[in-house]
Amino acid sequence: MNLVKHISFVDCPGHEFLMATMMAGASVMDAAFLLVSGNDPCPQPQTAEHLAAVEIMALKSVVVLQSKIDLINPSQAKENQEQIQSFIRGTCAQDSPIIPISALREFNLDVVCEYICNHIPTPIRDFTSPPVLSIVRSFDINYPGSSVEDLKGGVAGGTLIRGILKLGDQVEIRPGLIEKDEHGKIKCTPFVSQVRSLYSEQNALQFATPGGLIGVGTTIDPILCKGDRLVGQVMGTKT
Repeated sequence: MNLVKHISFVDCPGHEFLMATMMAGASVMDAAFLLVSGNDPCPQPQTAEHLAAVEIMALKSVVVLQSKIDLINPSQAKENQEQIQSFIRGTCAQDSPIIPISALREFNLDVVCEYICNHIPTPIRDFTSPPVLSIVRSFDINYPGSSVEDLKGGVAGGTLIRGILKLGDQVEIRPGLIEKDEHGKIKCTPFVSQVRSLYSEQNALQFATPGGLIGVGTTIDPILCKGDRLVGQVMGTKT
């Protein structure tokens, strides 16, 4: 078995109160899977929101996955596929393949992998510009009851849009802390931090390059990163 591509997946919930998370996730994608439940009428509200996000981000590579195909008979699958075709007509996904799958039965998963490897192009990456990371997740990795001495800074997760980020880099996160001053005007104070750790899945890195998801350990107060509070912000090296 040969490694052809290393890919990262971003799960983008389509519910209204998670719209910011969904849009932040869509902003770092090179391609998208539009997952449609085969045993439900199409479109569901969240499916329409997902497709709207894909169109806003102008993604050119879209694959429609008709899931749970093992729970319906062939005539129901055909009817559902026609609903999907009607739904995506006139959108950026209208020429996209519709692949019926069953994750439970592992049906057509090999077809999905083949399509990723042979039909979704890898974008040209910019390795020379100053690094810019789009943040799609942030969290506190400290356990409840941790002592002050053992506390670690918050973690920002996302994708490098350009450049190379290295351990020890001094970085800024903008817009940072957003608050109102005594006159009621909005004031933004960027977070200044140092890159303490870099991870891709379970792999510790010395540096990170564009493409794929990474976790960046920082020196920022973890309460400011807890619960995806940094979603939608941008990290770059401090000038």
